[in-house]
Amino acid sequence: MQFTETKLKGAFIIDLAERFDQRGFFARTFCAKEFAEHGLKPTVAQCNLSFNYKKGTLRGMHYQMVPVTETKLVRCVQGAIYDVIVDMRPNSPTYLSHIGVELTAENRRALYVPDMFAHGYQTLTAGAEVIYQVGEFYAPGHERGLRYNDPAFDIEWPLPVSEISAKDATWPFLFESVFVGV
Repeated sequence: MQFTETKLKGAFIIDLAERFDQRGFFARTFCAKEFAEHGLKPTVAQCNLSFNYKKGTLRGMHYQMVPVTETKLVRCVQGAIYDVIVDMRPNSPTYLSHIGVELTAENRRALYVPDMFAHGYQTLTAGAEVIYQVGEFYAPGHERGLRYNDPAFDIEWPLPVSEISAKDATWPFLFESVFVGV
């Protein structure tokens, strides 16, 4: 695997190191030892799969609070998505900064999302399928989210939103959440 750290410390784009022969190729998609060598949390508590009917579907922006913060390794295995993460670590020099990465079945790229990063994505194709390896168990009482169109982040989503859950459409704006104890 090839690990490339983004401008958000601890967040990595992970590309495959493909080994080709007459049959095709082989590549490792996860190795706890290599993750640990790059300072990444190698724990996988859950693996999740999401399938999205429509192009323009938006999921996010989700994260979990202490003591059950979660890392994610996100990969698009069918179609394409625009994946966005926001640094929610209050003591980080990149606090509230974000990046967006295109993950596709063709580029086979993954994004490692550190603890205390809000995460969401928009589908660039109909039928997009996304696999997440998650470093902590889902804990509904510690779940938080941010509004995908919060002006505090000014995220430029590539498409108009065609589908979004009621929950994701109504997460508080950042400065609202400060006042309601989120």
